[in-house]
Amino acid sequence: MGIRVNPLWFVTPAVLFTEVLSRTLRFSQEGLEDVEGVRREEPIVVPFWHDELFPLIHLHRDQGVVAVVSQSRDGEFLSQVMARFGFQLARGSSRRGGVAALIAARKEMRSRNADVVVTVDGPRGPRHKVKEGAVYLAAKTGAPLVPLRVFMSRSFVFQKAWDKFQLPWPGARCRVVYGRPYRIPAELTAEDMARECSRLEGLLNALGS
Repeated sequence: MGIRVNPLWFVTPAVLFTEVLSRTLRFSQEGLEDVEGVRREEPIVVPFWHDELFPLIHLHRDQGVVAVVSQSRDGEFLSQVMARFGFQLARGSSRRGGVAALIAARKEMRSRNADVVVTVDGPRGPRHKVKEGAVYLAAKTGAPLVPLRVFMSRSFVFQKAWDKFQLPWPGARCRVVYGRPYRIPAELTAEDMARECSRLEGLLNALGS
C-alpha cells in the first residue's frame, strides 16, 4: 500500500521557492499607465492564460486582488500559495462551483472595489481557449476587461501538463503586457457570449506582437 502525499505539506516550501525565484526575475510592464487610470475609478477583470501565472503571483502581491481558483486538489494548493502573497480567493471553476465563485468575486468587486483575475482557459483546458467566466463577470458587473500576457525570455515548460505551464529560469526577463481596457454589453445572448469569448481570445493572442 503506497503512501499518499498531501500536497498541502508543500505549501510553505512552494511559497519560499516562489519568493526566492521571483526576486531574481527582471520585470517590464507595458500598457500599465492606461490600466492604472481605470483602476483609480473602478475595479477591473483581468483575463490571462493559465501557463503564464507564475510571475504574476509576486508582481501583483499584496494588492487585494481576487483570484478565481479551481476547487480541485491542485486548486487548493494554488489557493494556499496565492493567499500567502496577499490574494483573496473565490473558489470554483467551469466544472466545479463556477457560478458560486463568480458570485463571490462579484460581491468582492462591489464591496471592496477589488480587481479580479481569471485564468480563462483553466482549470483543465483546452489550452489557450477562452471560457465564459471572465466575460460573464465583466458583463454582470460592468467592469472593463483588461487582457494580460506574460512573455518569459527563458522558462522551463512542463510539456506533459495540459497547459504547458511555464516556470521562468532564474534571472529571466518577464515582459508583462496589459491590453487596452474595454467593456462588453451587460446582456449577452448565447451567440453574443460566444462572440465575446472569441474576441477576447483574439486580443490575448495578439498582445505583445
